[in-house]
Amino acid sequence: MRLRTDQRTHIETLMRLGEWRGSEVSPCREVIRRSWERCVGEYRLDPARPRPVRVLSQQALREHQDPVDELLHMARAGLDQLFTHAAPLGYVLLLTDRQGVTVDFRGDPGNDLSLRRAGLYLGADWDERFAGTCAVGTCLHEGQAITCHQNEHFDATHIALTCSAAPISDPQGRVMAVLDISALQSPRSLESQNFGLSLVSLHARMIEDAYFLHRYRDCLVLRYDSARPFVHLNGRGLIAMEEDGSIIAANGNGRELIAAHLRRWPAWSSTSRIKATQLLDAELGDLLTLSRRGDDQIYAFRIRASDTICFATLIEPPRRRLAEQHVAASAPVPALDQLGGDDPAMRRLLKLSRRLRNETVGVLITGETGTGKEVLARALHDSGTRGDGPFVAVNCAAIPESLIESELFGYLPGAFTGGRRQGMRGLIQQASSGTLFLDEIGDMPLSLQTRLLRVLAEREVMPLGADKSVAVDIRVITATYHDMAQLIAEGRFREDLYYRLNGAPLRLPALRDRADRHFVIRSVYQALLEERGGAVHLRADAMSALLAYPWPGNIRQLRNALDFALATIEGEEITVHDLPEECQGVLGTSPRLYDSVHAGADAPVDDSTELQELLQRLSWNISQAARELGVSRPTVYRRMRRQGLVPPNRRG
Repeated sequence: MRLRTDQRTHIETLMRLGEWRGSEVSPCREVIRRSWERCVGEYRLDPARPRPVRVLSQQALREHQDPVDELLHMARAGLDQLFTHAAPLGYVLLLTDRQGVTVDFRGDPGNDLSLRRAGLYLGADWDERFAGTCAVGTCLHEGQAITCHQNEHFDATHIALTCSAAPISDPQGRVMAVLDISALQSPRSLESQNFGLSLVSLHARMIEDAYFLHRYRDCLVLRYDSARPFVHLNGRGLIAMEEDGSIIAANGNGRELIAAHLRRWPAWSSTSRIKATQLLDAELGDLLTLSRRGDDQIYAFRIRASDTICFATLIEPPRRRLAEQHVAASAPVPALDQLGGDDPAMRRLLKLSRRLRNETVGVLITGETGTGKEVLARALHDSGTRGDGPFVAVNCAAIPESLIESELFGYLPGAFTGGRRQGMRGLIQQASSGTLFLDEIGDMPLSLQTRLLRVLAEREVMPLGADKSVAVDIRVITATYHDMAQLIAEGRFREDLYYRLNGAPLRLPALRDRADRHFVIRSVYQALLEERGGAVHLRADAMSALLAYPWPGNIRQLRNALDFALATIEGEEITVHDLPEECQGVLGTSPRLYDSVHAGADAPVDDSTELQELLQRLSWNISQAARELGVSRPTVYRRMRRQGLVPPNRRG
């Protein structure tokens, strides 16, 4: 091999390595010097005889890939993401196993030949014992992230390269792979690679954590960070534990936390397993219920060893979550169960409501006016753990804009002219330990939306005239008939407040769309009877009319109609004629027709003209006629036969 001048100079430097031993002056960094000494003294590599790149055969490569197949699968997304950042800067990407063999690779196909010659390719062996000092091999030996820049490489054929590598450890802390980015050309300065080293270290940790979460996907995993906003996104610490809090494994940050604990309390090392409650100042119940705490399922804990604060959440195994959800969704909840019958949309809504009843996540109930949004909100409150606390309902559209601020936030004595002399606790404070229901939230003035957002974020309220906030413990449920996306687009509602309130959307179907209208009518009617006392029969013709009516005002209009009938009835049963006129429909305008169709088999046949007119108006659609009359199709056919009515297409 013919050597270039810079390669010969590099070899001469390595040949004089013994002269530098014990000297305070060194031609390289300490970590590089240690590797050079291993290459000469331990591996017996001759710097004067550069070695060709070693690339494994396909069969040998597969023998290295198979044991790390699980890691390769978990790492693929991280490799692709890192390569999108590194490729424009001229880097290729290598993932090696713990023996230094490249088991995955990303590179520029247009530079294929040069990369193969340099060993930056799939199957290349970068073990320090063979390739000498290099980022991958030295990283494996030192167990730390490292850049090997140009003439820091031992082998003279590699001194044009710059390589940055970071280890990927298994949950027990053993290095199982190395992530590396390398370039054929780069600036002379070592500092030019600082960003590359940070980038590869970050992605190595991401891959390591993804592998950890995959390995312990059937366990409880605490995820924590010193900064709350990063916990869900990329929390640095991961600790897998059992239901009793015993720690099974931890990622790098978690192992550091355990090590710090053992340094402070060495006696704990004699126990078989450390528990998470020994690391954090927390009860086991606090940790096991993290996923049901607060809007973001994050809670603050004090780290015992360092007396600092961390923020943690709980990642639960899918089977555990599904089992809990199944139990929660199938358990009887009377306050919610009475809101719906066999309508599919209501079944889905109530199933989700059962899961949400004990949560603090914000619920936004939408639906047409009169669909029962406040009723659902109260049922969520009554059926949950806050059921013994107050339920405070506020109609944001009903309170004058000039008063809504004082009503919500309260005020101190003398805060403004016209206020109560003793001041007033606001509705938000009144709802503390319970539920605050904000109906028609879309009508809240924009100026108050900022204050409400602050209350939700800080869980504190500032009464008018006060200089000190008051802590509040509330669950907020909101409702609206507005198109919130349109309000946001028009600048009439804050987008950040909307997403804070809309943690769990529940949409109530219109009454006309519900398959359980009979159940709803019976439920509303029974509730009215209980309020009034007595027993008044709802006749079949009235029920048929109620079922046929489209109810533009939904359940509120239904309640008013039944209330009207009960208030004005003269007999002991409600007939179609006792309903409000708009609800009577076909049945109300033709009582003789109704009686004709519902008459018994031996009743005299009469009023065939009215039935014929109905059928002609409906183009002889028997099904539609049966729906309007509130009877079955066979009943209509039977009366048609008795009255001699035959559809035109059957006459002949």
